[in-house]
Amino acid sequence: MLQTVWVSSPGSWALKESEHHRGGRKRSWKCRFLRTIIQHPCQRHAPKRPGRARMLRKIQICLCFCFVSGLLYEISLLSSCVFNYLPISQHYLTPEQVLNLGKSIIFLETTERLEPPPLVSCSVESAARIYQDRAVILFMKGLTNETALDLNTSYAAFSLLSSMKNVFIFPLQMETIFQETPLLQWYNQVVPEQEKNWVHVSSDASRLALIWKYGGIYMDTDVISIRPIPERSFLAAQKSRFSSNGIFGFPAHHQFIWDCMEDFVLKYNGNIWGNQGPFLMTRMLKTLCNLTDFEGTEDHSCQNISFLNPQRFYPIPYPAWSRYYQVWDKSPSFNHSYALHLWNFMNHNRKVVVAGSNTLAEKLYKAYCPTTYQDLIQNAKQREFTGSEDDV
Repeated sequence: MLQTVWVSSPGSWALKESEHHRGGRKRSWKCRFLRTIIQHPCQRHAPKRPGRARMLRKIQICLCFCFVSGLLYEISLLSSCVFNYLPISQHYLTPEQVLNLGKSIIFLETTERLEPPPLVSCSVESAARIYQDRAVILFMKGLTNETALDLNTSYAAFSLLSSMKNVFIFPLQMETIFQETPLLQWYNQVVPEQEKNWVHVSSDASRLALIWKYGGIYMDTDVISIRPIPERSFLAAQKSRFSSNGIFGFPAHHQFIWDCMEDFVLKYNGNIWGNQGPFLMTRMLKTLCNLTDFEGTEDHSCQNISFLNPQRFYPIPYPAWSRYYQVWDKSPSFNHSYALHLWNFMNHNRKVVVAGSNTLAEKLYKAYCPTTYQDLIQNAKQREFTGSEDDV
């Protein structure tokens, strides 16, 4: 008669390949648990051998102790196995594997550009620093499985972001994202080349589908995180009685997001900027709540949704967006804010952070995305200085 004892040695988590990789070979990655079976004869009917029995008993106790210790060690490594970012050029996790962990921070790039500018890098880095226990995902439309393999060596921002253990960069595949949502029918009928605001409209749709399916927080790529958002189901007020869609968060399969997707399709008008974005969020919120003006820094709540005060994300309103790129006598503390929206749509990339300018934006970069500031801002200034010397 045999007894079976399951033993695990520390560090026995391994990676198994599965997703597409260059050369046609499939790769994917998942943690698998290696175990060893140790068998030995049962002593029930054996002759009594006190010394040997005691020794076997001690061995059993040691093996059990090793098993429990190893199991606890494996569990402690689980978060590392999940969140150790695998460089794009070597290992490539699927979006589903990461998103299914829940509570992701999601960014979208719906243009074709492949080099994230410093503001995008700062937004992603600041979120990765503030939400170290969450996956931070940047979806890029211009990225494909083929181009993903070499981007971290081709572009400085990719090398910077891929070095952060909880940052993931994936291709944005809209048809896949819209599956099993009301948006798929709209996507199959719309003609992007004929859409006036396609970059914005496609982003509005994608963020709704991703949050509906997987839950988490969506942020625009010009939002700098400064402290964790304590709410799980929330919208961000841009001003009293008007909601933004530049940042919002919900658990997966929340009814409000489903209703927003249905309204997106029913009242679609791509010629009106924001009709599928902040105007959609506002009109859907108004069907649930009697919106009133904010007083002080309090938040509003309706049904199971928090409508957060404009001070949380928009302490500098859009008419004054350029103040982020000015020098202040005394910088604001933003004590009532969770993140800051820098209004890049209003800026149109005209104003940028310059090393040594002492602007408010430069101070925010130094405080909340120091790696972006060091690598992309200061180093750019040094390269320009070196280049000017070479020209002399």
